[in-house]
Amino acid sequence: MSESWNKRTQLVHGGIRRSQYNEVSEAIFLTQGFVYDQAEQAEARFIESGPDEFIYARYGNPTVSMFEQRIALLEGAEDAFATASGMAAVNGALTSMLKAGDHVVSAKALFGSCLYILENILSRYGVEVTFVDGTDLDAWRQAVRPDTRAVFFESMSNPTLEVIDVAGVAKIAHAVGATVVVDNVFSTPVFSRAIEQGADVVIYSATKHIDGQGRALGGVILGTRDFIRGTVEPYLKHTGGALSPFNAWIMLKGLETITLRVNAQADTAQKVAEALEGHSALERLLYPGLKTHAQHALIQTQLDGKGGTVFSLDIKGGKEGAFKFLNAMQIAVISNNLGDAKSIATHPATTTHQRLSEEQRTELGITPGLVRFSVGLEDAGDLISDLKQALEASQV
Repeated sequence: MSESWNKRTQLVHGGIRRSQYNEVSEAIFLTQGFVYDQAEQAEARFIESGPDEFIYARYGNPTVSMFEQRIALLEGAEDAFATASGMAAVNGALTSMLKAGDHVVSAKALFGSCLYILENILSRYGVEVTFVDGTDLDAWRQAVRPDTRAVFFESMSNPTLEVIDVAGVAKIAHAVGATVVVDNVFSTPVFSRAIEQGADVVIYSATKHIDGQGRALGGVILGTRDFIRGTVEPYLKHTGGALSPFNAWIMLKGLETITLRVNAQADTAQKVAEALEGHSALERLLYPGLKTHAQHALIQTQLDGKGGTVFSLDIKGGKEGAFKFLNAMQIAVISNNLGDAKSIATHPATTTHQRLSEEQRTELGITPGLVRFSVGLEDAGDLISDLKQALEASQV
């Protein structure tokens, strides 16, 4: 494969390893182990495995390896390690590199499970975590210390869609030798250039845009080869967070079309957000692609002007208004995933962020009326008409 090929071409042909049958579609190697010709070969492989030598599915697998290579090409990373889910990737990236006594600075606007890892799990093992307003670079400067081991943030927060300055935070973190770990799900690997902008480690829930069709769980950690093979792999291969070969195959198929899907979804999200902005049933509409968004200028450089595939609606009438809106929708489904071919609406206060206290939700801007809307591949005009009638119904 030529490294000069465009990303679209690499996403179809990158990382392919064909068997002796020269199949067109990538093979699924559904095996937990591998056979050795001789005892000496088994001994040698356990000492050091080559790129096409495998030991056990928890350590690596040809289908999983194809996915890792292809997503690394898209992200511009040296290497990748695929995991059983997005949260396995978050936990694996952070836990593999931290120890008791380390200090972490994190944005406070996080998905509920990410917050649980930082607040409950890492602190349980002696890691100190300081939370800051991720959009405030001065807050990052004041929080980092000479002993800060890592900084962590969602490049676009869930569900209030704050956009954090990757390059700005990376400069602050690197000044004290801290590793920059970015959960990049909402920015997507299509629009984001986080590694180019200073991120050391990038995490995705492959369950979202990478699969893109609601079929399977998966995650991936991307970074330097030294970090992935020297820090992440030893931790994950012994603790068991490996991606299954079948799910890796699904993710490979998803990568073939991800640029087409995500660009179409973002274009539709822009049209729908513009059509709904200022609606009388709304307290506010949050979408980075709108000029009214607080970080609209930042996405021009950080995400090439793309606002992503998700917007959030704060509906008048609180929880009652939000539930009326959700129940009146005819096209979108009510669920808690995102990045799907189907449009999905979520009420964060009672689902994804329900474990947070009311005070925490208020601080993060997660009001009782907030609805997160992940735009699918439906017609933009159909979505606009449906969401307008649902907004009208929410106020009855």
